[in-house]
Amino acid sequence: MARIAKSVKGASTLTERQQKWFASVAANLERDTGKSLDEWVRLAKQCPETAPKKRVVWMREKHGLGVNRIAHILSVAFPEGPSWDDPDALLDQLWKEQEGRAIYEAVAKLVRKEFPDAVIGPRKTFVSFSRRIQFAGILPGPKGSGSAELGLPLPVATSKRLSPMKKRPWAEKHTAILVLNSPKEVDAEVKRLMKLAWEKG
Repeated sequence: MARIAKSVKGASTLTERQQKWFASVAANLERDTGKSLDEWVRLAKQCPETAPKKRVVWMREKHGLGVNRIAHILSVAFPEGPSWDDPDALLDQLWKEQEGRAIYEAVAKLVRKEFPDAVIGPRKTFVSFSRRIQFAGILPGPKGSGSAELGLPLPVATSKRLSPMKKRPWAEKHTAILVLNSPKEVDAEVKRLMKLAWEKG
């Protein structure tokens, strides 16, 4: 089975709900096919094809699996870049600008202090902050800006510093965004907004 992602301090970077989902995917795969995820990964690595689409066709034609299961198996067998198993590498890949990384670290420090039960989950394009569900997410601002953008599931009217959330695939539940230009801006107002978001999550 794929490993549960761990942070540098050993805490899971997945919520309990996410852990259960991954466990159910693996369990259902073994129940329905008679092979564990690890066994399917070994089979996938025997595929003579190197192009992702051709691997999908090979898995479907040779083993009769559905598209979703093939995608999951191939993502484990042939990961593209750092995976959830390596949160430190994900952070390094995401936060390439030192200024933006410093802002992220300030927000993460606030979360660890004020919400010790929160799950901090680095992803390829953003970092999630979750309780039962995601209550905030942060990603780098435009390239070269040295800024960060904090997404929150709050009405824009909650703070003068919030603006409407533009469409982002990781933030379907977030309605507002807070642009942070330096670690000093991670202040009492950000703490207040994060607390409101935490209570919703």
